[in-house]
Amino acid sequence: MQHEYRPTAVAPEDRLDSRPDETIAQLLARADRPTISAEFFPPRDDKGAAVLHRSIERLEALHPDFVSVTYGANGSSRERTLDAVRDIASSTGLRVMGHLTCTGQSVDELRAVIDGYGEMGVRHILAIRGDMPGGPLVPWERHPRGLANATELVGLIRSRGEFCVGVGAFPDVHPGSTAERDVQVLCDKQAAGAEFAITQLFFRPGAYRRLVERLRDAGCGLPVIAGMMPVTAIGQIDRFAELSGAPLPDEMVARLRAVGDDRAAVRGVGTALCAELARELLAGGAPGIQFFTQNRSVATLEILGRLAGVPGEVPGSPLRGVVLRARGMFFSRLDRLTPETSSWLHWCGSARPTPGGFP
Repeated sequence: MQHEYRPTAVAPEDRLDSRPDETIAQLLARADRPTISAEFFPPRDDKGAAVLHRSIERLEALHPDFVSVTYGANGSSRERTLDAVRDIASSTGLRVMGHLTCTGQSVDELRAVIDGYGEMGVRHILAIRGDMPGGPLVPWERHPRGLANATELVGLIRSRGEFCVGVGAFPDVHPGSTAERDVQVLCDKQAAGAEFAITQLFFRPGAYRRLVERLRDAGCGLPVIAGMMPVTAIGQIDRFAELSGAPLPDEMVARLRAVGDDRAAVRGVGTALCAELARELLAGGAPGIQFFTQNRSVATLEILGRLAGVPGEVPGSPLRGVVLRARGMFFSRLDRLTPETSSWLHWCGSARPTPGGFP
């Protein structure tokens, strides 16, 4: 399935990121501001492709540092992932990272995907082991002609060309592992050639802080981007707990359930909670935030709007970089934004979207 994404017309010299050849690792090393990025999944049909297209078009106008596209269990979305990455890379000005898992695939199949990314000019790959079909609690099995883990996958990717490789991290500890083992695995991944990590979904800033502290104590300097997604419906509470590997904090659940009969209010509380988490993480030194968008742009826009509306920054504040960046993303070059995104700016930082707004 092919789907053409219409790029936003932004001259290279006008982009907030004016050095498109920089890798994600180089952006993180600059440390002059946190990175902002978004994760998508490959669409299954034309309707899904249209939704993804619309989201990318809105978010591209805000110049994220990079976007990524997920890769299904057992390589189930292999061709759709490659198609989506190819389309985004060729039709937008975005820095694109393709995901790759080693579950259920031979080394030859993995090499073919890596080389496919290279042939389309994509230099960033997120290397993750991946879950078995059925989810993270299903015992993992190695393919008879495959790799044993994500560390071996990092090495394979680095052996195929000049790729910048990211890996996954687990603030709430990987199922079946321990905090100490998780740290050792990340150290091993860095030794194999990984240059940054992106966390799994989590909701407690302390869990992220402890992970980073354990890494630094172990001598591992891997930058750890915080991955997040807001709860926008009551039914997501249990599902998100399963994905993160830990129950949501009681106070978060209480705030959500207090407005549980009002879908719009749940969404507002969920995005506010996510913005609070992002704010605390960035104030504590997180080098970047990745939003798991579920191919929808609105919640990400709402959270960035809340960050852009943070009052009272002072020179030298850890939040100053992301606040100025968020404000720049929203309030500069308004004529270049899509009409829908421009209208959204008028309530940037407020509690709810325009009636009849985005899906």
